[in-house]
Amino acid sequence: MVDMDSHTPQQRHNNMAAIHGKDTKPEMVVRRWLWGHGYRYRLNHPRLPGKPDIVMRKYRTCIFVNGCFWHGHNVSLTPNPSPKGEGSDYIESSECCKIPKTNREFWVAKIRRNQERDTRVQRELAAMGWHSITIWECELKPKVREKTLESLAYTLNKIFLQDHSVRRYEIPEEEPLMAAEDVSVEYGNKATKKTL
Repeated sequence: MVDMDSHTPQQRHNNMAAIHGKDTKPEMVVRRWLWGHGYRYRLNHPRLPGKPDIVMRKYRTCIFVNGCFWHGHNVSLTPNPSPKGEGSDYIESSECCKIPKTNREFWVAKIRRNQERDTRVQRELAAMGWHSITIWECELKPKVREKTLESLAYTLNKIFLQDHSVRRYEIPEEEPLMAAEDVSVEYGNKATKKTL
């Protein structure tokens, strides 16, 4: 049985082309909340790998606001043996990421590439000393939005405190001195003895 799409190929193309990668609704929710709570940030920093959605220099943190479909949230990649005996990969849909039935191979490959790129970018950022936080689109739905954003604030503050904590350095003494011990101190050409 062949699954038919309810849209023509041109309509489907137009729908997908209308989806933009910047200034999405979930991203705007996070940005407005951060700004309203006194956090300052930059957008899509071109010098960082992956041009993160939100860059917070003070916290050395990059925030990625990912769409559940485009980045394959909670999908599982399982082997799917073909009738010819060749192994191929198959992605099982999740509650928030439904893989289309039409042109499935294209979408599976695209989502897999996005996941691999996300992993590579986060490793590069970690090697540069940056923290990465991923917020998923489904975590910004009205029922759980406040909890997600409060958790984000908690994580940012924890990162800041860990990175900016006072480190105590102890100065090692060469030899402990006794209170009445004579120490010769050299001033210019004269050597004098001084009692501590």
